[in-house]
Amino acid sequence: MTAVVTRFAPSPTGYLHIGGARTALFNWLYARGRGGKFLLRIEDTDRSRSTPEASAAILKGMDWLGLDFDGEVISQFDRADRHAEVAHELLSKGAAYKCFSTQDEIEAFRETARAEGKSTHFQSPWRDAPAETYPNEPYVVRLKSAQDGETVINDEVQGRVRIKNENLDDMVLLRSDGTPVYMLAVVVDDHDMGVTHVIRGDDHLNNAARQMGIYTAMGWDLPVYAHIPLIHGPDGKKLSKRHGALGVEEYQAMGYPSAGMRNYLARLGWSHGDDEFFTDDQAKEWFGTDGIGKSPARFDFKKLENICGQHIAVADDAALLHEIVTYREAVGLPALTDVQSQRLNAALYCLKERAKTLPELLEKAHFALIDGAVDVEEKAAKNLDAVSRGILNALTPQLQNVSWTRDELEAALNRFAEENGMKFGKLAGPLRAALAGRAATPSVFDMMLVLGQEISLDRLTQAANGGDS
Repeated sequence: MTAVVTRFAPSPTGYLHIGGARTALFNWLYARGRGGKFLLRIEDTDRSRSTPEASAAILKGMDWLGLDFDGEVISQFDRADRHAEVAHELLSKGAAYKCFSTQDEIEAFRETARAEGKSTHFQSPWRDAPAETYPNEPYVVRLKSAQDGETVINDEVQGRVRIKNENLDDMVLLRSDGTPVYMLAVVVDDHDMGVTHVIRGDDHLNNAARQMGIYTAMGWDLPVYAHIPLIHGPDGKKLSKRHGALGVEEYQAMGYPSAGMRNYLARLGWSHGDDEFFTDDQAKEWFGTDGIGKSPARFDFKKLENICGQHIAVADDAALLHEIVTYREAVGLPALTDVQSQRLNAALYCLKERAKTLPELLEKAHFALIDGAVDVEEKAAKNLDAVSRGILNALTPQLQNVSWTRDELEAALNRFAEENGMKFGKLAGPLRAALAGRAATPSVFDMMLVLGQEISLDRLTQAANGGDS
């Protein structure tokens, strides 16, 4: 069997669109799950829109998503000579022809066709003209498309799609300045790169019928096509800026973990039974075009957050810490100090369970990231009134000689609460405010264990003294 080769071929528009990211993911999963190759091609033939910065943004988005590709990035623009070479080969085969019709003549043809209620697909008078009648004028090269019968696309997602050839025009392959068009370049590049499976949005379905004409004329094997429905917003309309973030980097900046993003995007339009949460290895093993639905998927932020929360909860601590560092860099937050990194790493076990995004996790980790005096927020300050400070003042000496373990701390704090005729909840509020400056925190015992005895007692003393050491 031929080894599987897939590709992702974005146009550099300045960022990696979330729909493009899902297309890249599907191609990545399909190839990786079959021991094949996943290639990246930047379709930068439109020089007015293509910039190094735009290409870099795509690569950055791919890197964040963890979608590694094989070989070097291929520039479509750099292969223009090869595309033109194929067009001239089609000319020599008689599968293409030179068309000298001007834009005015083409528009006049279409106006007449519209007036007569006929197809506006241009029918060139030069299709079968002998070479000796050619004028010494600029020309385009057009493909000789089949004029009767039908083109059948055996699509892995859409099924058997039939398109009447009378609805396909003789598309341009080379412009009058000799430059190749996108439709030709795509086919030549896919063939030369050995692409076996073309998995892309269903907005390219009609393109497939036209592109198949080039494959047939060149005698090349067709790839397997799988045209996937586009992503819609919650309102059922095509995903756009009004629905929220479109670029992958925006999702990184919102603090979604990349593993959760991969899981959610994979599930967006593809299913494996009732499985909602899965790992990369499971996705690679399970993914296939037979699980892709024909209807557009709807983007749901609540589902995304739920999946991301599950991935944070089970994440490897070292990997999660690395993602936090990357996130902070992406949004311009200061780099963590060595001490902050050590404390955060030690605290992850008590932070991961309920955080759905990295900002949520970092907010819960505030107690471990404080460098210096604790800044107490207004809501927490209510737990540090004169009575509460008196309680902390009485408690602190009793913790001086406690063995700093969970069991010993729980015993000591519960004993103190009982001796002072209060429930532990009455003690917890001032402790949270003193240790973290927040009203909502991980458990008091977890914070004290992460901070250690010296820092914990120092913060309790400062809170008891009204902020003064």
